[in-house]
Amino acid sequence: MKYIVAVSRIFVGVLFIISGFIKLNDPLGFSYKLQEYFSADVLNIPFLEPYALIISILVVVFEVVLGVFLLIGYKSKFTVYSLLAMIVFFTFLTFYSAYFDKVKDCGCFGDALKLTPWESFTKDIILLFFILILVAGIKHIKPLFGRPVITTAIALLSFLASLSFAYYVLMHLPAIDFRAYKVGANIQEGMTVPDDAPKPVQEFTWTFKVDGAEQIFVTDGSYPTVDGEYVGVESKVIDPGYEPPVVDFSIETEDEDLTTYFLEKDKLIMIIMYNLATAEPDGVAKLKTFSDEALKKGYTVIGLSASGGEEKARFKAKHKLNFDFYLCDEKALKTVVRASPGIVKLEKGTVVQKVHWNDVEAIKL
Repeated sequence: MKYIVAVSRIFVGVLFIISGFIKLNDPLGFSYKLQEYFSADVLNIPFLEPYALIISILVVVFEVVLGVFLLIGYKSKFTVYSLLAMIVFFTFLTFYSAYFDKVKDCGCFGDALKLTPWESFTKDIILLFFILILVAGIKHIKPLFGRPVITTAIALLSFLASLSFAYYVLMHLPAIDFRAYKVGANIQEGMTVPDDAPKPVQEFTWTFKVDGAEQIFVTDGSYPTVDGEYVGVESKVIDPGYEPPVVDFSIETEDEDLTTYFLEKDKLIMIIMYNLATAEPDGVAKLKTFSDEALKKGYTVIGLSASGGEEKARFKAKHKLNFDFYLCDEKALKTVVRASPGIVKLEKGTVVQKVHWNDVEAIKL
């Protein structure tokens, strides 16, 4: 039994550390996922949405720390039963999302590895199995080091290191960027669907009344040849086919789409604030000086926001900015850069540099 417990201990501990670290690298991104879960369309607990970032940090720090605690054998009962409580909660969450088709990606591994809700649920069931082994064999979980002071010191250091790392990435940007807008990526190429890419596969279920009784006909989209009265049709995606890494990104006015026009510029600065009303005041205060300097050096400077036209005009006048704002989807902007404001420098659609507003001075003009 102790060998099975040892294998389970390593597997669970390492997986929790990896999963937690990936989310700890991007706690703001995980908070967006939590907001999605908290929304009225999923768990219907919207009162928690304002606290999503705090909850995000607490959850991912706890996840990493529990993984470390398990590996070093620190407070085994507390650690194992905390792991059990956490995995039971996550298993419920992923099952709910999968069964009711509420959330398309659980966010378990951030943007590093996308899992469907059913894949996430399967992963949690496997983890639950191994954690139950740990519960049954908890007496075999011994401290890794003979001296308790060493174990306690490592446990404390793991907690402080996790908190410090979370603070750092929030004040700057994720240390590792797994998204389609990372430095070196070309946004236009990311939006392109190859000619030979797999096409979406849908299943259509048609209902007709034939000779007074309802009958079901299933097709791939073609209208059934049926001698009867049409009642209704339902569709289901069997295979989504190829999905480009960049979706919903655009640079628009109320009248036209200027995405291609701007992404072909040699020197482009995008200043991103997904919601002007919630942009950080300290960051906004830096924009005037920075944008003026960028314009002097030949850069095209634009703002991107999902806020309305009137709000954009008021914001520009209030802060005496000499660049215009364009429209882009809020979710896409949150994905481009984890800061508001965030600054992205591009050359012909390729991301050359992007920074948090705290590091605006680091942009090389």
